[in-house]
Amino acid sequence: MEKPESGGKSAMSATGWALLGLLSYEAEVSGYDIRKWIHWSMRYYYVSPAFSQIYTELKKLEKLGLLTSRVEDTGPRTRRLYLITPEGLEAVTRWARDTPVEPPSLKHPAILRVTLGHLSDPAALKEMLQEHIAYVDQMQRDAAKDARWAGADPSWAYAKIALHWADRCYTSERELTLKLIKDLDETEANFPKIGQDAKIPWPDPKYWYEIEKKVEAEDIE
Repeated sequence: MEKPESGGKSAMSATGWALLGLLSYEAEVSGYDIRKWIHWSMRYYYVSPAFSQIYTELKKLEKLGLLTSRVEDTGPRTRRLYLITPEGLEAVTRWARDTPVEPPSLKHPAILRVTLGHLSDPAALKEMLQEHIAYVDQMQRDAAKDARWAGADPSWAYAKIALHWADRCYTSERELTLKLIKDLDETEANFPKIGQDAKIPWPDPKYWYEIEKKVEAEDIE
């Protein structure tokens, strides 16, 4: 194992900490095992990184001395197994307990399309949102199913809580999207009508600043 690099842990990505957290169970597992676990437990509320990203992060963690790896030869094929080190367990425990939580970063492609709705039309937006609802419904069903199966082993108790949260989150997302579809009808009625060859209406920047001042004044009151 290489000598740990000083100061490297402060620059670790959230994905790196997630991988190290999965290894905190102190079982020797393969990259494939880690990928399956993440896809099962974290994809509903964080990310499901590709194998390439997982192996890149694992190499970084090993270089920092936070885990070790070895190659197991099982005959027809080999696999690399990863095991957390005492320093790695100490580091991820400290991160989980003491490090301030970053604000969540929401990237919602469907809402971005709605924001740019002046380039589309309500019918197309509604169709897109219906497709989004279908995706949300599938995620909600999967989260609920995985939460039920997480109850099979007491060691999954905290993962079960997170999966129940994901179930409720996607249920709320469905309700919000249905409300958004209704809002599109009102928006269609109020949006400035333009001719086929006319430019898209655009608020005067000066007007933006006037509104901004009114909002700031309201906050002071």
